[in-house]
Amino acid sequence: MSTRTQSVDTPAGEARITWHTAPKAKLVLAVSHGAGGGIEARDLRALAETLPAHGITVALVEQPWRVAGKKVAAAPKVLDEGWRGLWPVLAKPGLPVVAGGRSAGARVACRTAAELGAVGVLALAFPLHPPGKPEKSRAEELTGAGRPTLVVQGGRDPFGRPEEFPEGEHALVEVPYADHGFAVPKKADLTQDEALAVITGAVAEWLPALLA
Repeated sequence: MSTRTQSVDTPAGEARITWHTAPKAKLVLAVSHGAGGGIEARDLRALAETLPAHGITVALVEQPWRVAGKKVAAAPKVLDEGWRGLWPVLAKPGLPVVAGGRSAGARVACRTAAELGAVGVLALAFPLHPPGKPEKSRAEELTGAGRPTLVVQGGRDPFGRPEEFPEGEHALVEVPYADHGFAVPKKADLTQDEALAVITGAVAEWLPALLA
């Protein structure tokens, strides 16, 4: 695996891609962060460290607001503009690209996947609704992605527990005991490393099936 960082100008400002390139890669998984953090999130790091060994290049995307050092995420429309501006660079290797992200990044991927030609969507910790407000559902973004979709959700995510998700064509994998950041309590029946292995294992199994 080789790693490099690339700056990209977008209509929303300068974004940044950190490439974790697999030898003889079969596809690219492009994943962005949420509204409360960056690509240092534990699930994104775990995917970048694990998937290249499976022939999958991982592109960790930092949205322009994060590159600019702002503490508050941009509006959804601006996030989508930044993602669209990045897409030609993500597709440049000539491989199929899966659009993904965690939390707000997952929403961006769902909203834009079909128009950009993504072969699939990976939704990590999809924020189905604001905490405590299930009536403000964002399910239409998920079900309207128009591409094969894998949702990986913590069992105690206040933004939407697995059992709250509507039925649909998407696949859903639960990470037991995990919160919105996929952190698990020390008293849980699985360790933090085991929780991350649930994520990486599910994604590593699902991605190749998109090429079948």
